[in-house]
Amino acid sequence: FLILSGLATGASWLCYYKAIQIGDVSKVVPIDKLSVVFTLVLAFIFLHEEFNAKSVIGCILIAAGTLFMVL
Repeated sequence: FLILSGLATGASWLCYYKAIQIGDVSKVVPIDKLSVVFTLVLAFIFLHEEFNAKSVIGCILIAAGTLFMVL
């Protein structure tokens, strides 16, 4: 699993840099930061972690900030 994780991370960075190379950096980077929101949502769905007010507010602010920067 550790080797697969390393390969996935390397592939992720290669895709990230390719996206920066061919796209607008001001649009690629904020979308990359949405990974925090996806992680929180997936942890809630699959790991049944509890959301508290701070997590929900932070998740909403990150998503709103990303949309604000992309648009």
